[in-house]
Amino acid sequence: QVHLVESGGGLVQAGGSLRLACRVSGMITSVFWGYTMGWFRQAPGKERELVATITSGGGRTYADSVKGRFTITRDNSKKTTTLQMNALKPEDTAVYYCNAAQSSVDYWGQGTQVTVSS
Repeated sequence: QVHLVESGGGLVQAGGSLRLACRVSGMITSVFWGYTMGWFRQAPGKERELVATITSGGGRTYADSVKGRFTITRDNSKKTTTLQMNALKPEDTAVYYCNAAQSSVDYWGQGTQVTVSS
């Protein structure tokens, strides 16, 4: 069974940084290669939104709101993805979810809370 486990959330002041990590288990490395990894977030009272994605080849997409501040990476050999978040703003406060997607298959982590104080 595939599991995604996030870590690295917490409380930080505006302008600070956090690094989120997501580890995938239950999936062999060669299969992991075929998945696009992503980070989504959901703030209270709002819909879940895309933050960033990265393909197996390293192609990246970012939400306009995080461009220039967040960086997504992946390590295919370790089956991990990270989200480096710099210059955090109070509006970045949300539960952040790791996602692995391929065609119609979708896996999600349990989420990690990020709170940015002003």
